[in-house]
Amino acid sequence: MADSGAFEILYREYYPRVFALCRRFLLTHECAEDAAQETFARAYKSFRHYQPVRPFWHWIATIAHHHCLDKLRQAGRWEDIHAESNPDVDRLETPEPLVVDVLIAAETQAQLNAAIDALPEKYRVPLVLAYLVHLSYGEIAILLGTNRNHVGILLLRAKQQLRRCLQQPINVRALTRGVE
Repeated sequence: MADSGAFEILYREYYPRVFALCRRFLLTHECAEDAAQETFARAYKSFRHYQPVRPFWHWIATIAHHHCLDKLRQAGRWEDIHAESNPDVDRLETPEPLVVDVLIAAETQAQLNAAIDALPEKYRVPLVLAYLVHLSYGEIAILLGTNRNHVGILLLRAKQQLRRCLQQPINVRALTRGVE
C-alpha cells in the first residue's frame, strides 16, 4: 500500500488527466468520474507494483485504460479493434461564427472534443492513447494486442475521420446521438 499523504499529492496532481482520459473512453461525465475514482483505488491498492523508473503518468494511465476497456466490454460497446469496417462519420453543420477569439477557440475545442467522442472505439482508443496519454506506437500495440503497423493504420484512419468531420458543418444533434 502507498503512503496516504504521498498518494494524496499524486491524486491531486493526476486526477484531472486521469478523468480526461476516462472521459474520452467512456463518453459521459458520470462514467468517467466513477472510472477515475476506481483507477485511483486500484492504484492505491497495488502501489507496491509501481516501478519508480517508469513515469507515474504511464502507470496510472495504463490502469485507467484497462479499467475503461473493461467497462466498454461490459457495456457491449467495445468494437473488435481488428475489424476492418470503416463506418462513415455523420455530416455536421456549423453554428454562426463567434466574434471573440476566446469563444472561437472554446468552440473549436468543443467541436474537436465532440468529433473525438463520435469516433468508433477502435479509432478513439488508440488516438487517446497516442495524443492524451502520450504512449508510443509500440506501447499502444502492446496494450491493444496488435502490432505497430496496425496502430499506425488505426491512427491514420482516426485522423482522417476527424479531419472530414471537422471540415464539415456541425450538427449538434448528430454529435450527441448515441453518446448517452
